[in-house]
Amino acid sequence: PRPEGKNIIALKWLWKNKCDAENIMVQNKTRLVAKGYRQEEGIHFEESFALVARLEVVRMFIAYVAHKNITIFQMDVKTAFLNGPLKEEVYVS
Repeated sequence: PRPEGKNIIALKWLWKNKCDAENIMVQNKTRLVAKGYRQEEGIHFEESFALVARLEVVRMFIAYVAHKNITIFQMDVKTAFLNGPLKEEVYVS
């Protein structure tokens, strides 16, 4: 049953077939995603943001590490926010 006064975010399955150079399918990928794009700020959520470094800051950082002869590494953290604390309950169907 739907909780009273709560909106439920719908889910959608996405399928992707990976093919090789001869266009022969070698792998199927499936992902379950939430249709969060249907939400409206102030109704379904209060705030949304993503921290992004300005290009000037990145340039200053690279200049600093080059001056100090420091090795830097790049990495991609895809699951950084998966297990973060939520301020409110979220319902999906």
